Amino acid sequence: MALLSNCAVVLLAVTAVVAHPTASLSESEIARRADFQNFARRSLDICQDVLRRRRHTERSVARRKALADELRRKRGLPTSRRYLIIYTDDNRADITTGNVYKRLDIDDVLNTDHESDEDYSADSDPFGGTGSCTLVSESTQGPYYVDGEYVRSDITEDQDGIYSYVDVELIDYSTCEPVADVYIDFWHCNATGVYSGVVAGGNGNQNDESNLDKPFLRGIQVTNSEGYAQFETIFPGHYTSRANHIHIIAHGDGTVFSNGTFKTSSDRHVGQLFFDQSLITVLTENEDDSILVNTVSGTNGVDPILEYVYLGNSISDGLLLWGSMGIDLSASYTVSSAATLTEDGGVENGNSGGGNAPGSGGPGGGGPP
Repeated sequence: MALLSNCAVVLLAVTAVVAHPTASLSESEIARRADFQNFARRSLDICQDVLRRRRHTERSVARRKALADELRRKRGLPTSRRYLIIYTDDNRADITTGNVYKRLDIDDVLNTDHESDEDYSADSDPFGGTGSCTLVSESTQGPYYVDGEYVRSDITEDQDGIYSYVDVELIDYSTCEPVADVYIDFWHCNATGVYSGVVAGGNGNQNDESNLDKPFLRGIQVTNSEGYAQFETIFPGHYTSRANHIHIIAHGDGTVFSNGTFKTSSDRHVGQLFFDQSLITVLTENEDDSILVNTVSGTNGVDPILEYVYLGNSISDGLLLWGSMGIDLSASYTVSSAATLTEDGGVENGNSGGGNAPGSGGPGGGGPP
């Protein structure tokens, strides 16, 4: 459970750099991003107090508690078991207020265990962490984005893996208000490192054309008046040179068609969510993932790791993960997609590396069915 800084998740703005395979940012890009992030970080520091005064933080904590209990009941797990809190070498996190502010470098982030075996007490609330992050000004775009996916919260389909429920909260750092009515496009690879909707070298069997039509582990949800959206999924796998991660795009206005798919040309932000090292028994460790390292390097206080609790006694019982993200609603980008979902299935957009513009066909049928 990550409670170590103001930044639990980092949203990464779009550039022409492609995340598969790995690409590093230049020194000037890192410096420019750091300047932006330090400015936005000061705004979010103020926002935390504002959100507490408006009782938004209190409502978020109550939501997480209720959600954890609901998920336990749903999965047949005891609801009376106490949750866990986090300790650092030199701080005990105040998880009721989330007030643990420290500058983190890449070693701090990688060496921090975001989960502990200490039980919580009446004055230590595991759901009270208010860590939030900023949208950094430069980063990386992954190529396996598929345009026109389904609006749905359960994206698991037939995929096996560790049950994971993710709560994503958006805050406008310029107004300190929750961001409502933003469509969050959410996708990741399966337990064996394969993305649906794409046929490409390095993505499973590149001769399996049927994968182009599959939408597993992809979905879209709209944020509500409190600024959050939730997804039911499995824990992501990994692949060469990348640690486990989730991709996110925050869309503005768009159209939801009668078949449940979504189309938009308004792309506000692109991001990646990462996980605690103790959660990922990996071949590629966090320290070897250049996207994560570049996210932290040169910034002030970034810990791009989701907060989490076990739903039961072990990871096999499932996870509840969450993160609050500060975003810039004035930003606008054009995101390239690898494919578009149509009524006839997936259609490649010329380059599965993501270098081409999204296709013009409407999702799930080229327009309202």
